[in-house]
Amino acid sequence: MKRRYIASMMIASASIFVVGITPAAQDRFTLRSPNGIAFSEFKGYDKWQMIASSQPDDASGCGTATDPGCIKAILGNPVMIKAYRDGIPANGKSVPDGAKIAIIEWQKNRPAQAYGVTVPGTLAEVSFMVKNPKRFPDTNGWGWATFRYDAASDTFRPFGDSPAFAKTCHECHAGAKARDFVWTSYPKR
Repeated sequence: MKRRYIASMMIASASIFVVGITPAAQDRFTLRSPNGIAFSEFKGYDKWQMIASSQPDDASGCGTATDPGCIKAILGNPVMIKAYRDGIPANGKSVPDGAKIAIIEWQKNRPAQAYGVTVPGTLAEVSFMVKNPKRFPDTNGWGWATFRYDAASDTFRPFGDSPAFAKTCHECHAGAKARDFVWTSYPKR
């Protein structure tokens, strides 16, 4: 009886030790981009309504230059969706404060099918835009953040090496200045 008790205690102790050294899953909502935008500001983004999809012609519009290309889903929070329904930004009016956009990017995947199809593959990154003129006066009221995903470690990391990195996003979006720096249109459904 005493041997069974000792054996049971050893197994229980070993189990606690193994559980204690198992790395915890990353909480992506604790991450913050160099310009101060927190992943947590977009909690629930994966349930937002889809605005549109995007598939750049080459890898230059994707997260890394070595990608075989990507597929993007552009989602909007309720404030952004209402703005689109009100004709903004196509009508030249400013997107309202509090509007948010999430861009989920996957590498292209071309599975063997009876017909040619490209579907989302491995998650590559999640990017965010938030309209807050008081917080982001230097970039026409928009803040940008990108979080790259590493499938091997199942973790995200902020992309960009300084708070000034978001200005790079702003420069790219300058071509859509007449649309309050928003490239994506809200297609007819």
